[in-house]
Amino acid sequence: MRVLITGAAGFLGSHLTDAVLAEGHEVLGVDNLCTGSLDNLAHLEHEPRFEFLEQDICQPFDPGKVDYVFNFASPASPADYMRLGIETLMVGSAGTRNILEIAAKYQARFLHASTSECYGDPDEHPQTEAYWGNVNPIGPRSVYDEAKRFSEALVTAYCRYRNVDTRLVRIFNTYGPRLQANDGRVISNFMTQALRGDDLTIYGDGGQTRSFCYVSDEIDGILTLSRSDEHTPVNIGNPSEWTILDCANAVKKVTGSSSKIVFHPLPQDDPTQRQPDITKARTLLGWEPKIDLETGLKLSLDYFRSSIEAVA
Repeated sequence: MRVLITGAAGFLGSHLTDAVLAEGHEVLGVDNLCTGSLDNLAHLEHEPRFEFLEQDICQPFDPGKVDYVFNFASPASPADYMRLGIETLMVGSAGTRNILEIAAKYQARFLHASTSECYGDPDEHPQTEAYWGNVNPIGPRSVYDEAKRFSEALVTAYCRYRNVDTRLVRIFNTYGPRLQANDGRVISNFMTQALRGDDLTIYGDGGQTRSFCYVSDEIDGILTLSRSDEHTPVNIGNPSEWTILDCANAVKKVTGSSSKIVFHPLPQDDPTQRQPDITKARTLLGWEPKIDLETGLKLSLDYFRSSIEAVA
């Protein structure tokens, strides 16, 4: 197949590109590089089945005939989407529509990267796909949350009214090599702080929870969903729930750091709980993650160490 991957220079997009190429397909990677990095694709410079196009998907373009479309274009870390708020809303609306039009034109199958942020600060725990969420539509995180929620509605509408063969993955916290060291997310913050010997910064009392999925597990789940006939959202994430404080201590253990843990006020609308119910993924796809947090942190250690050395 010839596969279009938007957001291909990003963390997940670049890993997805590698996985699709490994399956023997051709890939056209598209990214405007507002948050992605060509460093994530540098190893593909001489790969004849890979082509890169620097393109803002909010502007219509024609990639030529494609058989499958993976839409992963969007700022994804709080530091990025709060800096690029309007751009985040536009890529989740105009951008998603443009990519759906490409899928419709070429009768390509389509998978959209949605997010656990659709659940907001959830009243239901763990979160099932049937839960409609608890999202502040005008809060500081709304530019990302509502962009993704609108994208889900738009993808579903193209499936319902235009017969586009769509899939929706709700991605939970994912980590691993190529995660930006300075992107403000939990794992990247803790790993870089611990390796530098800086204080580990916890927002709130550390009792809030997250569920962390190693990137290879996440990509395997996404590809398994892409081969299915399921059109409604599917949670892909690791159901093991960790408090932020326990995560900080796990990072200290893996890195051998003696960093202190310090506490700061919790940002507005920061979710207090986050854990996927993956019953649907297990039942429909036969998928579940294999890599526990400590193992995943060890697998990520060399990458974060080299990232710190590169900017030292």
